[in-house]
Amino acid sequence: MTAATPRAEDRARVEPRLAIRDLDVHFATDAGDVHAVDGVSLEVASGEILAVVGESGSGKSVTARSILGLLPETADATGAVLVSGTDVVGLRGARLRALRGEDVSMVFQEPSSAMNPVYPIWWQIGEGLRAHRPKLTRRQIRAEAVEALASVGVPDPEERIDRYPHEFSGGQKQRIMIAMALALGAELIVADEPTTALDVTVQAEILGLLRDVRDRFGTSIILITHNMGVVADLSDSVAVMRHGKVIERAATRELFASPQQDYTKQLLAAVPHLGRNSAWSALPPERQQAIELAEPVVTAKDLVIEYPGRLGRPAFRAVHGVDLQIRAGEVYGLVGESGSGKTTIGRAIAGLERTSGGSLQVLGHEMNGIREKAFRPVRRRIGFVFQDPATSFNPHLTIAECIAEPLVVHEKGLGAAQREAKVQELLDAVELPGAYARRYPHELSGGQRQRVSLARALVLGPELLIADEPTSALDVSVQATVLELFRELQEHLGFAALFISHDLAVVDSLAHRIGVLLRGELVEQGHGPDVLHDPQHPYTRRLIASLPVPDPVEQAQRRARYAEEFGGTAR
Repeated sequence: MTAATPRAEDRARVEPRLAIRDLDVHFATDAGDVHAVDGVSLEVASGEILAVVGESGSGKSVTARSILGLLPETADATGAVLVSGTDVVGLRGARLRALRGEDVSMVFQEPSSAMNPVYPIWWQIGEGLRAHRPKLTRRQIRAEAVEALASVGVPDPEERIDRYPHEFSGGQKQRIMIAMALALGAELIVADEPTTALDVTVQAEILGLLRDVRDRFGTSIILITHNMGVVADLSDSVAVMRHGKVIERAATRELFASPQQDYTKQLLAAVPHLGRNSAWSALPPERQQAIELAEPVVTAKDLVIEYPGRLGRPAFRAVHGVDLQIRAGEVYGLVGESGSGKTTIGRAIAGLERTSGGSLQVLGHEMNGIREKAFRPVRRRIGFVFQDPATSFNPHLTIAECIAEPLVVHEKGLGAAQREAKVQELLDAVELPGAYARRYPHELSGGQRQRVSLARALVLGPELLIADEPTSALDVSVQATVLELFRELQEHLGFAALFISHDLAVVDSLAHRIGVLLRGELVEQGHGPDVLHDPQHPYTRRLIASLPVPDPVEQAQRRARYAEEFGGTAR
C-alpha cells in the first residue's frame, strides 16, 4: 500500500482499481425476469472515493455486490467487472476467494447481522486471515487482530479482541467491520450504507475514519448511500443510478453545484437542510400562540426510568430527572445519540415502560404506578409509529387487516363493513391506492410500509402520536414524501406528537419544540430555531457540528470549524 493518496493528475496515468464495463444483471423470479442492472460502466481510480446514489431498487447494491461476486444463483451477469485487472464476472471457487479480502473487501450495512454472535472479535478478524494465510499461528492472528483494531481507533484493542459483538456499540461494530476489510490489505473497499443507522456524532467518526484510511493507505472506496450529506462530506465523485442505469457521473462539487439530470435535481431538492425550513418559524403567529396556550397532553417532572440489575450488576438508570411538556397540537422533537433515553421516554409515554420515579402525566393519567387495566382505555388515544414497520406488522395479515387491528381490539362494536370503510379512508389519507388493502407487508416498499404504519397509528383518531425514528432507513425522496404527509396529517387532524430522531435536519423541518438528551438527561430544550440555530449546551453544538450538510463547499468549512472548536477532526 502507498502511504498517501495519489494526486488527481496522477490517477489517469495508472490502471484503475475498478473498471466496470457494460454490466448487465438479470434475476429469474416467479413473476418473470427482473433487469436489475442495465449496461453500467464505471471506473474508480487509486485513492478515489466514489459515491453511488439512487433510490431503493435503482441497482446500486446489486452493482456493488457484483464487484465481489456476491450475487445469488438466480442472477445472470454479463459484461466485465475488472478488479485490479481481474474480471470477476464468471469467476468461481478458489480464484474468487483469493480475490476477496486481498484485492477487494466489503463493509456491510448492518454489522450486527454481518458478524457471528458466538465468536469473539479476534476469531472473526482471523477468519479471513486463516483463509488466505493458513500457516498463521493463533498468537500471530491475535497480534494482527490487535493491530487491525488499533488502526481503526478502537480503544484498548489488546483487551477488546476477546469481546463479542453484542459488547460493542453500533459505531464500534462498524469500525470493526472496516478493520476486517483492511486486515488483508484490500486496495478497494465497497461500503454499503455504512452510516445509515448511526447517530450524527458516530457517523462523523466513521466518515473521518474512512477518509483517514484513504489518506494513509491510498485505498479506493465505493460508497453506497442515500444520504447526500455523507456524499458531500466524503466523496470525490458521484454516480447517480436510476432503474439500473448510471444517468449521471461527475465530480462531487460539480454535481452539487450544477446537476444535469432532472432526477438528480429532484434528489438534491428532497434533502432536508438544517435551517432552511424550520417548522416553528413557518407557523403563522396565531398558530404559534394557540400552541403556547394549549393544555399539555404530556407532562414529565423529574422523570426517572431505571432498569433493575441482574446477576449482581447494579441497576441501570436510563432517564435522569427529565422535565418536559407536549401541548395539544404541538410536535415535540426529541434528539440525542443511541442510549440517550429517547425511545425509553417514548415507550414510557405509551405505557410500554414502567417509570421508577418522578411524575409522568399522559392525557390526564399519572403513569408512575399505573396498572395495565387502568391504562388500557387511555392507550386507544395514543398512536405509535415504529422505526421499522416490516418487523411491527404481522406478515400473515393483509394491509387492511394490519390497519384494522386496533379497531378489532378497541372498537368491538364495529362491523366488518365499517372497519373496511375506515381502512379505505385511511389509505386515501396516506395516499395509497385502495387495492393495496389486499396486499401483504412484504409486497410493499419501505416508504409504502411506513405510510401503512402511519395509517394504523391514526386509525383510532389519537390525541397523541409517538413516532420513533420513522424515516431513518428511507431514501431521501421517499423520506421527503413521508415527512410531508406527516406534516399535512398533523396540521389537518391536530394531534400532538412526539417525534424521536437522530436526524437534526428532519427534526428542524417538522418539530415546533426540540429537546436534546444526553445520557438520560435533558440538557437543552426550546423552540426549533432557538435550539438548533443558537445552541447553548456544548453537546448540542457538537451534535449540530457533526451533521453533514448536502453542500461540499459548506461541508468543508463546517469540518474546519469542527476541528477548531472541538479539536482533531470530525471523526
